[in-house]
Parts: sequence; structure tokens; C-alpha cells
Amino acid sequence: MTSTQKLGFYATPPHQCSYLPDQQAITLFADPQFPKNMRIYSALMNYGFRRSGSHLYIPKCKNCSACISVRIPADKFIPTRSQNRILKKNKDLIINETSAEFNYEHFKLYKKYISMRHAGGGMDNPTPENYMDFLTAKWADTVFFEMKIDNKLVAIAVTDILHDALSAVYTFFDPDLKSRSLGKFAIIFQIIEANLRDLNWHYLGYWIKSSDKMNYKSEFQPQQFFYNNSWNYQPPDSDIKLL
Repeated sequence: MTSTQKLGFYATPPHQCSYLPDQQAITLFADPQFPKNMRIYSALMNYGFRRSGSHLYIPKCKNCSACISVRIPADKFIPTRSQNRILKKNKDLIINETSAEFNYEHFKLYKKYISMRHAGGGMDNPTPENYMDFLTAKWADTVFFEMKIDNKLVAIAVTDILHDALSAVYTFFDPDLKSRSLGKFAIIFQIIEANLRDLNWHYLGYWIKSSDKMNYKSEFQPQQFFYNNSWNYQPPDSDIKLL
């Protein structure tokens, strides 16, 4: 790669939005053939991009700007009373940081989670290959935070380590342990972990004000919202607008 090479971006054709049934979505991808590294990744995350597998993307819909990238300032986060209860419920968890490699025990839990929580969502019957393709990229610094009770695996928080942040890639857990709120616990853990590593931020992904599926993200405060090409502590006035 020479110093004159520039990263290009490609837009998908319009397709059905996964979160807003009335909307047609367009996704902008960084050139899949361009060599990626953590410097490029960290820079694009600062402009609202996310990673899925080896792809870096951002929603760029013609008539909608509902998807807002959100992040938590790690050193300013204070758990709420409800979040402290979640921490207390899960104080018996043993958490280990492992490398982002295929592990059959992880994969078995992932399949159970998908079959019970996201059946019919296009991720059914995963193979080891598409499981790893979805969660990892050769150029990304990714770790799997294993969470166990009495040596039984109950959750995995797939996390990228950026130059100044942790980024929540995907979390899956045992759906039979609903009372533990393991998904929310994983977020609290990652925010605290980012602060312990002297990192500035924890990226939570995209938030849509009108999507019930994403309401839980609003519980983690304070948070910043990326819109109008900058990060803001106040959310936009409306989550859908004509561009």
C-alpha cells in the first residue's frame, strides 16, 4: 500500500430496514478490499461507523437519519440503583478475557441464544465459519470476555479494543437466565473495564429513539450521540428527518 492510496466507500441498494418497518435503508461500507488496521478502524468509529465481521459501515439512508451512534464516557459513568442491583445479582460471575478464536463451548451458547432470542431473524442455523466471520476480523483487536457460574459458561461479550475505547461488537448469553439481565450486565462490565484501562469511551452501537429494541441503551448515562458530524451530549430533536 502506498501513501497515495485512499479509502473508498460504497453504498448498497435500498433494502428493508431491520428496525423501522416503514423505512428503506441504505448502508455505506468502507471499501472491503482496502487494507484495514486499528488506526483506520478507530478513526472511522469516531465518525459513527461500526464493525460487522471485516466490514466497516454506517447507515446513509435517503429519507431517514434515525440510527444514531452512541458512546459512554467511561470515567463519567455512575451505575443507577437498578444497575447496581444487576451488578449484585452477578457478583458470583467469573470473567476471563480470551482470544478471539473458535471455541465449541462458545459456539454452542451462541446457537442457543440465536435460536431462542432471534429465531427467524436471518441468523438461524449458524455454522462455525459464519459465526467467526460475523464476530471477528483479521485486522481487529478483538477479545471474548467469558462469563461463567460454577465453571458453566453463561455469557460472552465480544469486544474490540480501540486506541481510546472499547466497542461492544456483540453479546450473547444463556436465555434461561433472564433474571440476571446478563446483556445489561455485560454493558456495565465493559464500561467499567474501559475506565480501568484508562480508555475514554465505550461504544454501544446504534440507537434509534422510536425502536423498542434499543430502549435499553438509554439507561446508560451520560452518553454522547453522533449527528451533524459531531458528538453531542444531547440527543437530536427527532430521530427521523428528511435529509
